[in-house]
Amino acid sequence: MDGLFAQLPSLWLALPVLAIVFAAAIVQFGLGMGFGMVAAPMLAVLDPELVPVPTLILGLATATLASVRERRAIIWSEVRVGVLGRALGAALAAAILARLTDRDTFGMIFGAMIALAVLLSVAGLRLPFTRAGLVGMAALSGLMGTITSVGAPPMAIVYQDRPGREARPTLSAFFAIGCVMSLVGLWAAGWLGMRDVMLAGLMTPGLLAGYVVSGRLTGRFDRRYRGALLAVSGLAACVLVVRGLA
Repeated sequence: MDGLFAQLPSLWLALPVLAIVFAAAIVQFGLGMGFGMVAAPMLAVLDPELVPVPTLILGLATATLASVRERRAIIWSEVRVGVLGRALGAALAAAILARLTDRDTFGMIFGAMIALAVLLSVAGLRLPFTRAGLVGMAALSGLMGTITSVGAPPMAIVYQDRPGREARPTLSAFFAIGCVMSLVGLWAAGWLGMRDVMLAGLMTPGLLAGYVVSGRLTGRFDRRYRGALLAVSGLAACVLVVRGLA
């Protein structure tokens, strides 16, 4: 497949993608994480070429913008510890992807890891906030985030009992740096090219619109939509696994 945007100027193809990115950006700016969890599964169903690299590039942009907006509240000591784990996970993911050339097999792995992300999100697991726990969950975040662009669920587990005013900016900074690590790993594995950058650029208007709207929703982000978002992500994961097996 030449890719979704190769079929433009059909707006019927571009509008769903921009809408997905718009919604994912609002979630990211509202919680400090979640862009990939919302965007990646649905974008992958529309066109597998939109993941993981273009979505990760947008994830980097959203996390960076969120970090800048709340930079005074970032706890850098926690970011530094988390980044160590993220680097380990990203390196492992890059090694796996370097040996993976079949897009159908990638689709199955992608779908399975999205399903794992959904399960982690709904399992209700709780971990005490310790240095070891942070490094471990950050490593899992790096593995999942590099392969699927969805690295939030492990970090949500370790940060779930932290106050939002501390967790949100700190996680934004962690994901900004983590996305850079993942993109470097994908480039080293031969998965990042100019076409990915162009696809990310074409999706950027949705991201910017989400950034503007989210600024007006500060303090009013409603978590009751979490179940619906997880259900959509889970359904998309099933579609991807079935498509890979077909």
